[in-house]
Amino acid sequence: MLAPQITNALTIDVEDYFQVSAFAPYIRRDEWDARECRVERNVHRILDLLAERQVHATFFTLGWIAERYPQLVKRIVAEGHELASHGYGHERASDLSEAAFVADITRAKGLLEDIGGHAVRGYRAPSFSIGTGNLWAFDALARAGHAYSSSIYPIKHDHYGMPDSPRFAYRVGSVGTGLLEVPVTTLRLMNRNLPSSGGGYFRLLPYALSRWMIGTVNREDRQSAIFYFHPWEIDADQPRVAGIDARTRFRHYVNIPRMEGRLRQLLADFRWGRMDQIFLDRAV
Repeated sequence: MLAPQITNALTIDVEDYFQVSAFAPYIRRDEWDARECRVERNVHRILDLLAERQVHATFFTLGWIAERYPQLVKRIVAEGHELASHGYGHERASDLSEAAFVADITRAKGLLEDIGGHAVRGYRAPSFSIGTGNLWAFDALARAGHAYSSSIYPIKHDHYGMPDSPRFAYRVGSVGTGLLEVPVTTLRLMNRNLPSSGGGYFRLLPYALSRWMIGTVNREDRQSAIFYFHPWEIDADQPRVAGIDARTRFRHYVNIPRMEGRLRQLLADFRWGRMDQIFLDRAV
């Protein structure tokens, strides 16, 4: 066990393979209901794995998914996991007007709370799409009743990123809103922030490197790491999307058959818990 005194946050962004932002140019939203939906079986597999390892996690869940699979949402809550919001329809916050963003987060939060029976305190923007151009989103989240966000990735990336933002939890928004932003984890090395939080990087990089980066954040920064992945990342049999460009194909499909084995090792190597229980009781 590496750095067992530190509890890291395990997070799952609950969306299906056809909803990822990189596929938006290839799959129209009005096609979603016609696609084979695989998120239910994949989340059940994840829940079974977490039960086996006695780990609790945070599930940032789309309202679109919750609406169609309410029993899945109820199982997440019943088994002691945190139910949090990923918005309603996986629209990037940076693509929405303030009014449209408020409508999206309000709809999602209401749906999740009605189905799950608990207050939804956390939010993660699709594709980490809060940045310098839409910082007003933090005040909107606070007004909607959220206590924290995990929407900023302090790296340079072609689709997202805010590399100059703080690496660890900090207060955001107008004075008095109290919203806590908990950025996903980076490792500071040679004056750069290196992605150390999961997702496609976890599938692409050797497992030993990912383990070393998380362990280094625990040991040297004395901070909890935030790890994220998606249900479709454990689904080697998901339908292949035709006509996508080579970069998107590589990013989406690389090492998916190895993902579940790596997750099992990750759960064994570190201590894991829910976002709310790790961060909301801390004074920042």
